[in-house]
Amino acid sequence: MGRIASYVALGDSFTEGLEDPADVGFRGWADRLAEHIEADQPGLRYANLAVRGRLIDEIVADQVPRAVELGADLVSLCAGGNDILRPSSGPAIVARRLEQGVRTLTEAGTRVLLFTGFDLRHVPVMRLAHRKIEIYNLHIHDIARRYDALLVDLWPMTILRDPRAWFADRLHLSPDGHRRVALCAAEVLGVPVVEDWREPYPARRPPVWSDARRQDLRWAKDALWPWISRRLHGTSSGDGVEAKRPELTPLS
Repeated sequence: MGRIASYVALGDSFTEGLEDPADVGFRGWADRLAEHIEADQPGLRYANLAVRGRLIDEIVADQVPRAVELGADLVSLCAGGNDILRPSSGPAIVARRLEQGVRTLTEAGTRVLLFTGFDLRHVPVMRLAHRKIEIYNLHIHDIARRYDALLVDLWPMTILRDPRAWFADRLHLSPDGHRRVALCAAEVLGVPVVEDWREPYPARRPPVWSDARRQDLRWAKDALWPWISRRLHGTSSGDGVEAKRPELTPLS
């Protein structure tokens, strides 16, 4: 897309970078992408407004207008995942809100980078949302086409179906998962990188059935139940959390 002098990342925990630890807080694919851009085009200014747990309405109402104010060359917008995972949500309604955000950014003269949802058929319980994610992705492809947005298609990235691409909670990417998404996003932007996100993981023996079931039970107790509990109590993991990079500032 030519020279990128400023970049703003919008979204939820995926873009905030959860489970990719940094010296302070989290790093994540968006920070890593900014580093790739900076390496190729020095002088980048970068902001990350994403906050864990945010829903599509919050992102479009709060983060999108702030991104317009900042006037960045590039805005990445990955939103709607938290909505789609809720049983009562409808992909078409979520997509309409996403389109509003894309329209606002595009009309402001910003180039938009969108993301499809992951293929979660390999994740217990989360696989129940498989069909909804698939439908939502069709809407995202259509929005990207109509608004000439760039698109990182996470759905066909089979490398991300490997458990090593995910943190133990199976809800957030591992550091290596974030690394691979950043490399793919750089590829979409035409930013040169020295690594390949398609590089296969080393072969390893699958876990014994009994060990795998114990891991499933541990995951249900430590990750799934807290997630369900927050839904039941109307709370969010992002309550009281502020954006980690609220202003456009140089990386170095």
